[in-house]
Amino acid sequence: MMVSVRSRKNSIKNLKNARRLKKDEFYTQFSDIQKEVEKYLDYDQNTFRNKVVYCNCDDPSESNFFRYFILNFKKFGLKQLITVSYKPSSEINKQFDLAGNNKINKKSKSIKKTTANKLIINNVDNILKIQNFNLKHVVQQLKKNKENEWVLLKGNGDFRSEECVNLLNLSDIVVTNPPFSLFIPFVKQLFEYKKKFLIIGNINCLSYKEIFPQIRKNKIWVGNGMGRWISGFIVPKSYDLYGKEARIDADGNRIVATNNCLWLTNLDHGRRHKPLSLMTMMDNLKYSKHKDIRGKKKYDKYDNYDAIEVPYTDSIPSDYEGVMGVPITFLDKYNPKQFEILGNSNVTGEREHLMNNIKRPSNCTYINGKPQFARILIKFRKKKNIYSECTIRQKLSDKIFDIRRDVRAV
Repeated sequence: MMVSVRSRKNSIKNLKNARRLKKDEFYTQFSDIQKEVEKYLDYDQNTFRNKVVYCNCDDPSESNFFRYFILNFKKFGLKQLITVSYKPSSEINKQFDLAGNNKINKKSKSIKKTTANKLIINNVDNILKIQNFNLKHVVQQLKKNKENEWVLLKGNGDFRSEECVNLLNLSDIVVTNPPFSLFIPFVKQLFEYKKKFLIIGNINCLSYKEIFPQIRKNKIWVGNGMGRWISGFIVPKSYDLYGKEARIDADGNRIVATNNCLWLTNLDHGRRHKPLSLMTMMDNLKYSKHKDIRGKKKYDKYDNYDAIEVPYTDSIPSDYEGVMGVPITFLDKYNPKQFEILGNSNVTGEREHLMNNIKRPSNCTYINGKPQFARILIKFRKKKNIYSECTIRQKLSDKIFDIRRDVRAV
């Protein structure tokens, strides 16, 4: 069922307002989690093997992250799956009341059921054949295997709480969709505890002062896509449905497609090692599909940076050795062996060393006195001169041959 539209811009505005209004109930669809995680397994099938996966912003009664990983627990070879709900979950409490004599329940009787919950899964039986898998099946697994745990937390499940930090310390990989309003402190915590992670964020996070330096240093990177790669988020009934792609699916879920989100990670995947195929500067000026490049005599140069303006990633000239300003979406195609990231005109501390005109406001680029978009400043990495190396090896080989010949002559 399609919902009539106002504008996709309203949908994006709705997500941006999450930080201001603290409306953080944007739930990730199962299909989006599946297609992203599979890319890491295609690159390294042991990505999650013998690892503790922590979903620390995920109510098991609603989270597709929890559902996905418990369904693939054995297939991925997980050591443990931990999930924590934020604030009380009436559905979880209801289901675990039905679990009866769970030994963990007995320990938790003194705690009022108004708190958050944590589930720790150490083992599962074969549940792949169960249709419409839900929380009831989790309860069944807990009853069958006493190694699994359900515990009521003392606090509300905030990822910054002592209880949740202790769980973070036990984990190897954090996989979740953190609250948009708390994205920066969430990521800073992952950096502090040096955790591997796969999380969802707004595209704008790439220019956060807390994020971009880590990208430049090649410590974190974009996942396997941005924008429409994430097809939409499930939202509560109280949220408006904005945008052309907003819809209600067959299960009655209300879905908002913002088209401005991405996966952020430090897990390796094959896409980031794929070289970007590009044309020379001359070919771009002659044959580019972009009208504002095709037919120009040369690329524009900035007033306040010693760099040329490259408005599209596919218009990067393959034979240009200098600094280039590219859009932030370049990071979706960024290969760290092919390019070096030098800075970002929109990030304090990441631009000053590249500027040649400090009189211009520094949060954007300028061409002929007119402000342009903020840009990431890059250049090609120097290629090793294979022929020079071969020449050196050949000369050494010839020298050794001459020495041996002289020795035999003696």
